[in-house]
Parts: sequence; structure tokens; C-alpha cells
Amino acid sequence: MKKIYLIKNPDLFQGENYLKTKKNYFEGWYFKNTTNHTSISFIPGIHIYKKTQKAFIQIITNSHSYYIDYDIKDFQYHHKPFWIQIGNNFFSKEGISIDINDTKSNLKMKGKLEYSHSQNIKTNLLYPNIMGFFSYVPFMECNHAILSMKNQINGFIEFNRKKYFFKNGVGYIEKDWGYSFPKSYIWLQGNDFFNKKASFMLSIADIPFKVFHFRGFICVLLIDGKEYRFTTYQHSKIIKYHITSNKIEIVLKRGKYFLHVKADNLNGKKLIAPKKGNMEKEITESIQSKITIILKKKKQIIFSDTSLNSGLEIVKK
Repeated sequence: MKKIYLIKNPDLFQGENYLKTKKNYFEGWYFKNTTNHTSISFIPGIHIYKKTQKAFIQIITNSHSYYIDYDIKDFQYHHKPFWIQIGNNFFSKEGISIDINDTKSNLKMKGKLEYSHSQNIKTNLLYPNIMGFFSYVPFMECNHAILSMKNQINGFIEFNRKKYFFKNGVGYIEKDWGYSFPKSYIWLQGNDFFNKKASFMLSIADIPFKVFHFRGFICVLLIDGKEYRFTTYQHSKIIKYHITSNKIEIVLKRGKYFLHVKADNLNGKKLIAPKKGNMEKEITESIQSKITIILKKKKQIIFSDTSLNSGLEIVKK
């Protein structure tokens, strides 16, 4: 598969050559599913460390988190159409099918969710995804892509003898790949606003770039099909940056637009993140946080809303 085709289609499995060379590497997809006050996120992926290749699925619910190991032989992928499979679990942009019986973590989970009416960011040749022209830089520590800012969900997940129904629920899909997560970063994602046509994503991270580091950020607010993007590569600026273990307050500026973001970190669960290809870095993610957004054009407020059941990670050095 040609490199330029993979860059323009970031949903596809990017690591085929790494499976052959066995260099340190990771790749993971993130499928978040929300209905009413219930959220379940699935993170299927692979990692390669010192020539050891493994597949995995991480799961976050309102009450628990799980990490399930698989043999790399249990990982399959397809490009046209895109799908990946780990064991008996199937993931695509059209839906997921789950069948897990893991005695080690005492987890039984089964179900099927169908995705429809997907909305995503605008792309072009220069900006093939949210990383903009950085998508073409071959030595990035971690690459990021948004695959669906918002999609509708229907189906069910049965989890430890309790069945959760997703009727007109809301979903979000993204992915990361490279060899390490950033040493420090914040990540926020919300699409459970009172305005049902709004969705939001923000990440600010310490980015190593050859011999120096810089604070890079990507942010998208989608409202009624209109996109407001604030990013490093578009010369946006961080006007305010206040982070504690429980709260985030950030103000971004691009031209005449100001984006005020406040978030409360609620009920986080443990996850494992990659470091040089090895899944060893413990982080905490909440999928029940609250994010409040105010978008202004100069001093005029053009959007103000709150998203519940939101995703949030705060990782400090």
C-alpha cells in the first residue's frame, strides 16, 4: 500500500511495514459510545516492542477499565472497505461487534452497535486530517487522526449480565499511531451537548521535533455542519492555559475568534499507553467529564453550551 494513500486515509492500518521489520511501534483506534448517562469506549490496537508483537483491546466503562491481551495472530485488517478484527471482535466506521470472555479480568461482554450519519472534519491535500501538513512528517513520535466527530449509534452491549441499549446514541472515533504517546498532554472530547448538532475535540501536547520541543495543539468545534478549527499549523494561539489534576481552563485565539474551554475531570479510570512501542505508561481517562464551551467572534458570543459524558485525559511530565 502506497504511503501517500495511507496518509490520505488515516483510518486504515498504517503499520504493515512495522509488522515485517518488527521495529518499536503502536497503533490504536478509539471508539466512544454514549447513550443517556452510559458510556463505553473500546480501544483495539497492536504494539511492537523489542520484536515482540501483541494485539490488545482496552475498554472503559462508567465503573471499570480493562486491558485484554491477544496474540498478534488474532489481529486482522482490511483496507477496502476498512475494518479490523481482534479475536472475535470486529471494528469499522459502520459499527462494531463485541464478543469477549476474559477469565483473567472476569469480563464477559457481547453485543453489536451500528453507526450511521457520521460527521467529520473537512480535509484536503494539504490537510489530510487534523494534524494538517504535519501528517506528511515521517518522524513524528505520535500521529493523530479524527475518523468521526459524531455518529449515531443503535444496538446493545451486554456487560457482566446487564444489557445496555444504545438507541439513537452518539459516537466518536479517532486513532493514534507511532512509537510513543507524548510525555505530557491534555485531551478533551465531547459531543453530548444540549445542541445535538455540536461536537468538540481538543489536544495540547509536548511535541518532540528533531532537536527541540514545542507545545502543539489541535482543536475542532463543529456546530450545525460549520467547522471552527484552532491549530498550531494555522497560527492559532493559546491565550490562557490553566491545568490542575481536576480542572482545565483554556482560551484559544484564531483571528477574530476566541474559544473558551472549561472542563471538570470526573471519575477517571486507568488505561495503559505506549512508550517506545511498549504498553507500559499508566494514564487516567474519564468518560464522564463535563466540558463547557464558549465561542466568541470578537466580544460577541456565537456559541455557548455544555457537553456531559465527555472524554478527558490529563498527563503531566
